[in-house]
Amino acid sequence: MPHSHFAIHPVSPTLGAEISGIDLSQPLDPAAAAGLAGALDRHLVLVFRGQTLSDADLVRVSGHFGPLDKAPVTEHGRLHAPGFEEVYVISNVTENGRPIGALGAGESVWHADMTYLETPPYASSLYALEVPAEGGDTGFLSMFAAYDALPAALKRRAEGLSIKHDSTTNSGGYLRQGFAPPADLATSPGTVHPLVITHPATGAKALLLGRRPHAYIPGLAVADSEALLDEIWAAAIRPELAWHHRWRVGDLVMWDNRWTMHRRDPFPDDQRRRMHRTQIAVPADAWNRSAA
Repeated sequence: MPHSHFAIHPVSPTLGAEISGIDLSQPLDPAAAAGLAGALDRHLVLVFRGQTLSDADLVRVSGHFGPLDKAPVTEHGRLHAPGFEEVYVISNVTENGRPIGALGAGESVWHADMTYLETPPYASSLYALEVPAEGGDTGFLSMFAAYDALPAALKRRAEGLSIKHDSTTNSGGYLRQGFAPPADLATSPGTVHPLVITHPATGAKALLLGRRPHAYIPGLAVADSEALLDEIWAAAIRPELAWHHRWRVGDLVMWDNRWTMHRRDPFPDDQRRRMHRTQIAVPADAWNRSAA
């Protein structure tokens, strides 16, 4: 039977909610899909515990939120689940001498996904198939809370500025194909976005930081840009603003990439971690809910 009823339990003061009373392996009716989209808008991160999902289920559930991108090309090639180009494998597991997934076992520092694009992806779904006994937690940070936490003087300095999001290097620190390491941040390739963005429905302001490496504020001397970005980042990523998810097998976590950043704790490389991920390009009702 399709689902239409579920409960929402906030997990922190700034973002995140656990959704109970729903089995995502079953079809979602339109009311449930709309309700979950609304919950994602409000809470920015949704956690569904105890799910048993096939790759087809993951694609179907994610597809309620908007069109899906294909898995990106990584340093190891395009690592998608067999038969599902939309399902990106994130893992440290090696089979027959070849990694089955991307990002290994190391730390992934605070970032938003693919902000070097003119229109970064809207959201992601990440489903846990194998988790290590220790480490590998994923942290989330509301960029509304990050903006609100800036001292007044820093808010005034940030207002009206832009930031260039580097396109040479991926979030794992690997050079993208066809790019050279940036020699001069003022002229290196990247996409320029406003540093402060506004939610089109609520008017709330958020920071759009992307990633710290190779970022640059156009119009400033590189040294001044580096100093200002260091100051903004230090204020924005304070631990009390973040919430960390401790993974269990069967967890599905969805997050709104436009208004959050995320990171991953490292974990022992001799412990297996295997996650399947989808990326949602734009909201299903993008004409109402697109970022400013």
